[in-house]
Amino acid sequence: MKKVIISVISTLLVLAFMVQMGWLQVIGINRFSFEKSDNTQNKLDFECASENNINYSFRTQGDYFYHYEDNEWKKIFITGVNIGATEPGLFPGDLTISYDTYLRWFKYIKEMNANVIRVYTALSPDFYRALYDYNIDNDDPLYLIQGVWMDEEDIETYGDVYAENEKIKTEFTKDALNMVDIIHGNITLPERSGYASGTYTADVSRWLAGWLIGIEWDPKLVENTNVSNPDNINYDGDYLYTQGASTFEAFLCEVGDKVIERETKEYKWQAPVAFSNWVTTDPLTHEDEPHPDEDSVTVNFENVKYKNTFLSKMYLSYHIYPYYPDSLNYQRDYLAYRDDSGKVNTYEAYLKDLKSVHSMPILVAEFGVPTSRGMGHESVMGYNQGQIDETKQGDILIDLFDSIYKCNYAGGLVFTWQDEWFKRTWNNVNFDIADERPFWSNPQTTEQCFGLMTFDPGTDNCISYVDGDVSEWGNDTPIVENSLGKLYMKSDEKYVYFMVDTSDYNFNSDTLYIPIDIKNNQGNDSYADAGITFDKQADFVISINGKDNSRIVCDQYYDAFTYQYGVQYGMIDVTDDLQQKNTGKFIPMNMCYGYELEIPTTKEKVGFKSFETGKLTYGNANPTSDDYQSLADFIYKDGKLEIKIPWQLLNVMDPSSKKIMDDFYTAQSITPTDLNGITVGLGKSGNIELTGTYDYQSWTTPTSHERLKPAYYVLQKNLKKYND
Repeated sequence: MKKVIISVISTLLVLAFMVQMGWLQVIGINRFSFEKSDNTQNKLDFECASENNINYSFRTQGDYFYHYEDNEWKKIFITGVNIGATEPGLFPGDLTISYDTYLRWFKYIKEMNANVIRVYTALSPDFYRALYDYNIDNDDPLYLIQGVWMDEEDIETYGDVYAENEKIKTEFTKDALNMVDIIHGNITLPERSGYASGTYTADVSRWLAGWLIGIEWDPKLVENTNVSNPDNINYDGDYLYTQGASTFEAFLCEVGDKVIERETKEYKWQAPVAFSNWVTTDPLTHEDEPHPDEDSVTVNFENVKYKNTFLSKMYLSYHIYPYYPDSLNYQRDYLAYRDDSGKVNTYEAYLKDLKSVHSMPILVAEFGVPTSRGMGHESVMGYNQGQIDETKQGDILIDLFDSIYKCNYAGGLVFTWQDEWFKRTWNNVNFDIADERPFWSNPQTTEQCFGLMTFDPGTDNCISYVDGDVSEWGNDTPIVENSLGKLYMKSDEKYVYFMVDTSDYNFNSDTLYIPIDIKNNQGNDSYADAGITFDKQADFVISINGKDNSRIVCDQYYDAFTYQYGVQYGMIDVTDDLQQKNTGKFIPMNMCYGYELEIPTTKEKVGFKSFETGKLTYGNANPTSDDYQSLADFIYKDGKLEIKIPWQLLNVMDPSSKKIMDDFYTAQSITPTDLNGITVGLGKSGNIELTGTYDYQSWTTPTSHERLKPAYYVLQKNLKKYND
């Protein structure tokens, strides 16, 4: 009998230890009731796991997320998108996207076969109400990963989460705890400029796949926090604790623990937790990384541990793009890696490398490529930041998804659902006006064009399509008419359009010139290399010379690229006569996509990188056409020549308020001045008269309409396979 008692006690002790360690969990079934957010009494029950009076419907285990349904845990591979906070005409802090818009977007996203959406911060009550109403009667709902944002202005101002009486930490924690109440539909937030406000009544916790706390960490913030607070390295909470952590990791551990505590104690609910991270602050050493800041400090959330009181467990989150940072192009072992198809796949090589140093599930919370005309970074795989056709975008995303899936990651979230007009990009940030960006669309800016859904100008259709069909010009009046033909112009929030109804012109053998005067008191009265002259000084010339040799060129005196990277930064050579007006020199229009650098291990020097962004691409730019090419700039058909030029290629800093770049050398910087009309000409040779004048009305509210890019349909066709 004594042996039996001892055996029973031993068994109970082992079981208790297993529960304590999280190896064994006794799962019950609890039924929750949710009301519709319109406050009707139509209640619907759902099942969730329950233990010790704590309920949860998502957890992580091994490499993946699991969702509780049909009385069991089912693995889910996350295929989702990030949703931004804006539409055309809006800044991120406006937060005025409507309930109906969110409902429509959710429908599109689900029909694309995505299963998760991620948002970066608290959105308006309409977002959560729309998500609730979309999901509540839906057998196949959209799950949510909810982010908690850190104020980037505070980061720039204080540079240490504990500085100024812990201002960053205090505000960040407060926002995180408010976010818990938002998810559970139980808070009213007062109006606060740039932040969400209002009464939140929609409890969407049932569909919360996970918390994602933080942003892409500035290495200087991490380093300053660690160095200035060396004693704050330990944290031991009710749910999370640190082990061998840095100060910054311990700070985030505490915030995460308080989120779990709030949700557990107030709502008897839990969801998986992760902290945002990216390649720049990963735990790996990138010995071939040429930029010291990109590998200067580590944030490793393996040093944050969870206790058995946290039933949903943790996961890891990384933003991973195929072209950034430069270690993905120069890391020698990555370059030597070949995937199953035999191609160099530095992206997959990095995924495997990162996986080798982690024990928890990893979600690629951001990845993507933009369909911009401009380009910001180059990938050895050709998966560049920009200069990507809208159809190729989809093919690249699926290829990246395949690598994520193959490497046993928990899933991926495409960046991003919608194009965002307010965004800026490092290589042309000085060429526009920050406060006016949301009011026009700039295809030269890569950050504006990551979306699977774009916003084309016009209420229902664009004012013009470069497609060989000129019917939309039928009621327009030519502004130039001569022996070569008739020149027409119009414009919208994205492009200036030209149409030439030619008379004496052979597209295959002639060169057609359209000189453009946009800035008074400067320009060239001749184009020396082309052997032509003008009766009025021109700042730009569009040169159409067949399908493969057409471009827009700029008076060298008015070339913003040369001024910024040559005169201001000293990165490229400049000619002695650069600051002379009326030299007769028109030069190609270039865009920088990489500064000179040195690979630290090999001492190999890589030169300054740029490409000719003024080069014009031939093709059909109408999205409804079977042969649609999103990067096409011009087309010729049946004697009709159509061209579209982005505003920025005419040195327009903001078309909505009619501002162009002023004289760089007089102002000693790139500054705006008024646009007082555009004067143009048309010719093939000799002297070309600039007799046509084009002007337009400024605007304060842009027009736009939604369009799903071809990439959307590529994903729709392929995403389902990951969860079959």
